[in-house]
Amino acid sequence: MTYLKIERLGLAGKLKDALDPVPTAISSILGEGGEYRGDHDLNPASVPVIGQRYTPAAVLVPIVMRNEGPTVILTRRATHLAKHAGQISFPGGRADEGDATAVATALREAEEEINLDPSLVEVVGALNTYITVTRYSVTPVVGLVEPAFSLRPEEGEVSEIFEVPLEFLLKAENRKRHGGFYNGVERFWYAIPFGDYYIWGATAGMIKDLSERISHE
Repeated sequence: MTYLKIERLGLAGKLKDALDPVPTAISSILGEGGEYRGDHDLNPASVPVIGQRYTPAAVLVPIVMRNEGPTVILTRRATHLAKHAGQISFPGGRADEGDATAVATALREAEEEINLDPSLVEVVGALNTYITVTRYSVTPVVGLVEPAFSLRPEEGEVSEIFEVPLEFLLKAENRKRHGGFYNGVERFWYAIPFGDYYIWGATAGMIKDLSERISHE
């Protein structure tokens, strides 16, 4: 058995034990009893409201099983976009009417945005639903990715694709708490600076959830 296969089996097992099952249905209504992470983690005034409508969305957290160690695929959004231009994010977006599950949304969006073949992805679970102040309910779908891909950014949405070592993202000391003013209101967010990249907001919050589950940091 190769080193890569041994590592893949070990990480897959650890993730399956730590992650939630992927929701089997997509709902725009926030239900009771769910575990919700989000912008409200650091900004209690924006706590989500049970029973209200949010736009359902999903992202893929793609962990690449490389021989030198697992990495995570991230994207930089195109600078001409009306919302979140230039920000670092996981591939993903809002659910389409034809998407039966969050997995379908995450895999479709990853294929559209970065040309990631869904057959190369082994879905192993999900993180807590992440609620944004822009009223999106985002399901982070975690998948192990075979490194035999040929990625290509969709120029209308993505300006750059890059990878970050999973070990770096999971370390608590690499995660900062930053703040600033938006429309005159002070807000706080998590950030993970990596070289010239500033990973922050929802993406950093989802990474924190993953870190707490599998590294207990």
